[in-house]
Amino acid sequence: MGRPDPRASLALLADNLKSRSRLGLRLVAGDQADLDRLLAFFQSSDSSSLEDLSRNVRECKRCPLHQGRKKAVFGQGPLSAEVMFIGEAPGEKEDEKGLPFVGPAGMLLSRMLAAAGLNRERVYITNIVKCRPPNNRDPLPEEAAACRPFLEAQVRAVQPKVICALGRPAAQALLETKAPISALRGNWHMFGQTRLLPTFHPAFLLRQPERKAEAYLDLKALARELGLRPAQEAGK
Repeated sequence: MGRPDPRASLALLADNLKSRSRLGLRLVAGDQADLDRLLAFFQSSDSSSLEDLSRNVRECKRCPLHQGRKKAVFGQGPLSAEVMFIGEAPGEKEDEKGLPFVGPAGMLLSRMLAAAGLNRERVYITNIVKCRPPNNRDPLPEEAAACRPFLEAQVRAVQPKVICALGRPAAQALLETKAPISALRGNWHMFGQTRLLPTFHPAFLLRQPERKAEAYLDLKALARELGLRPAQEAGK
């Protein structure tokens, strides 16, 4: 599948920003300089485009979250990844290292991916916002909206076959819904033209380990969508 026309992609982003503005969200994300940088990104034809976008994220000051960050956390994974995992925001460890899911929740995610037959080195991982919110609170709607063009650009660059939304804030932001994660998880949805499966965030599972079995079922469904077999089934 070829990459979309960059001008059409930019137009979709601009429409998205305008619609959010009409909803009353304060979107510094819509200023012309940012849109110009996104256009330059879409016109790039090689993997360096993600590096250019990452540099823009590191320099970003479009919402107040930049004031308290140590490092912006852009994302990690190969451009060829078939699945993209999207969480809500960096935590303390991520803020220190500039990498997503490197704390306790990240270690649990790695174990769960392996059990489901997914290699963490072959997936792309990011968050709906790239800077750590104070005290690890949920991202505010205007913060998620300010980062949305960056996230959409990542999705367009990687072009994953499927997306997995990790946790309520990510699922609600991506699907633009207020439905609880308990109602969203385990069901396939659409993010643009890409199939999306929400599941519990690993940090939530550390607090409520009795829900791990449900998340494992979600990851097995994700693996099967990609034509993979979970590790436990592969040995049968």
